[in-house]
Amino acid sequence: DVKPFDFALQIIELAKSMPRVPATDVLMKQLLRSGTSVGANIEESRAGYSRDEFAYKMNISLKEAREAHYWLRLLKESGLLKSQQVEIFIDEADQIKKILGSIVSKTRGKSK
Repeated sequence: DVKPFDFALQIIELAKSMPRVPATDVLMKQLLRSGTSVGANIEESRAGYSRDEFAYKMNISLKEAREAHYWLRLLKESGLLKSQQVEIFIDEADQIKKILGSIVSKTRGKSK
């Protein structure tokens, strides 16, 4: 999907723009890992051997999107990022979570 790929690129750009201080370094590493993992797991899901394997990988993508959403909210609420700077990313992560949640739910429903 283009959306998770674009999200990953945006997260990388955000990380490059962050001030280098210990608190942001730790949080940005977590955000980079989870934010770029969403699309990677979606790519892996497309090579699944079964519907269950597809659902499993998509669920991992959902978990990573949820984690990225968490780190973004934490960066915002801690004041490490300005609200308007991070709100777009929070909304994007939320949209990705909803889409992936729907895919996982529908796929699991069909495999039972």
